[in-house]
Amino acid sequence: MHGVGDVRFFDRVAPLYDRVMPAADGSVLAAGLDRAERPIDRLLDVGGGSGRAAAALTGPEITVVDASIPMLARARRNRGLSGVAGDAGRLPFRDNAVDAALVVDAFHHLPDQGAALLEAARVLAPGGVLVIREFDPTHPLGRGLAAAERAIGMDSQFLAPDALSTDLDAAGFDAAVVDRGFGYTVAGVLEDGS
Repeated sequence: MHGVGDVRFFDRVAPLYDRVMPAADGSVLAAGLDRAERPIDRLLDVGGGSGRAAAALTGPEITVVDASIPMLARARRNRGLSGVAGDAGRLPFRDNAVDAALVVDAFHHLPDQGAALLEAARVLAPGGVLVIREFDPTHPLGRGLAAAERAIGMDSQFLAPDALSTDLDAAGFDAAVVDRGFGYTVAGVLEDGS
């Protein structure tokens, strides 16, 4: 899911993570989820770590998927969320298993972003939505974040909003940039392929 060095970093910071990270903005995530063309009963929070994004949502059955076992333990223990150890490039779910998927503040940590998009398309039912909340590397704060992550040894690969939207389109989604700024959101509705 994450680069090896990235997973080790999150393993180490798991006890402090929720104390230093701001809560996820549920309204921003809901705006992306509202693009779904089907009811959202089952949702995957991919790269969801401690469940920070999942905690900002209400309604669907949510499963957090992450490569960091200590982060998943926090999602289970502190938030009562279902958690599954897994890789975003090989999700441990059957085809068409969920109605929505999130990747919040984590897509840049994925070593094979293309594989992650194709896996999201595989596990989503047609009309389902993939919502990605990321940091814009063309924004001044985004450039600083990218430099800081490189400085501590992460293999982060940041994409600008329009580039991520294009990648979602290529993976079979109808994508749109929902909002822009240092943090931005792209949502893609899975096309039915017919």
